[in-house]
Amino acid sequence: MKRATIAVLLTVCAMLSLQAQNANPLKEDVLNDLSKALLKPNDVTQLSLRDQSYYYMPKDISKLKNLVFLNLMGNNLEDWGASIFNLNKLEVLNLQQNELPYISKDMSKLKELIRLNVSSNKLKEVPEAIGDLKELRFLHLSFNNIIQVNASISKCHNLESLEIDNNQLSFLPKEMAELKKLKNLNLGYNQFHEFETTWFRLTQLESLNLENNKLKRIPVSIKELKSLKTLILSDNELTELPDEITQLDKLELLILSKNKIKNLPQNIAELKSLRTLILVGNPISKAEKEEVKKALPECKIYW
Repeated sequence: MKRATIAVLLTVCAMLSLQAQNANPLKEDVLNDLSKALLKPNDVTQLSLRDQSYYYMPKDISKLKNLVFLNLMGNNLEDWGASIFNLNKLEVLNLQQNELPYISKDMSKLKELIRLNVSSNKLKEVPEAIGDLKELRFLHLSFNNIIQVNASISKCHNLESLEIDNNQLSFLPKEMAELKKLKNLNLGYNQFHEFETTWFRLTQLESLNLENNKLKRIPVSIKELKSLKTLILSDNELTELPDEITQLDKLELLILSKNKIKNLPQNIAELKSLRTLILVGNPISKAEKEEVKKALPECKIYW
């Protein structure tokens, strides 16, 4: 029952991050047939070609000059082609679950892009061209083989959400600290051995996910992330938490499952906003559990 509840919590978090990726059928018709769209190319603003077995980017797609939303998820694309970069009004581009080995340098032509999803491809790096997307707010890069993020990402000053979990990252460029509007950062399932000091300058962060990395300690500087509401640190090598973590007075969800934590900070009661605490898979004594329950009477705790 406990595992099921935890799974539901994590699913809800994932669903919230995906909400704005979908087209809006109430606003405009969403076509799913390219041939029909080409009958009135100037009238089409939303097109979904999901799961249609495309191996190449359709050349005729460039005729849809007013396209704002394009979903090409679940095809077999191995190359970007040239046609897509003529869609200079495009705001949402979903290329999730394809076979793309790189992000094209021509991506910089899509000046109006707000959301880009290239999760579940075969990417190895985030290139310099990403920095030319000045309107970008949501960037999804999960489930690739990324080992490097170009420092130019710091030029995406409007970026609010960066999901780059399930990759091969062990560091991020220090210039990341310039992303002053970043609210959601998902770095789960990577190769981070320590918190990077630049992360603590992301003071607008509301959600930070570092599950399944190789973290051994949390620096006292965690207190600088004053806006944090969700902190996920499960499946690491943590043995303790710094007292300073209790200064995160907006924190609502704290997930610490599958670590080596025996005791929580004595001042844990200062986390007045905390509503869910997950500690499954830690060697916490019965006596310590009772103390934590008393300190956090308004918090649902999972052991």
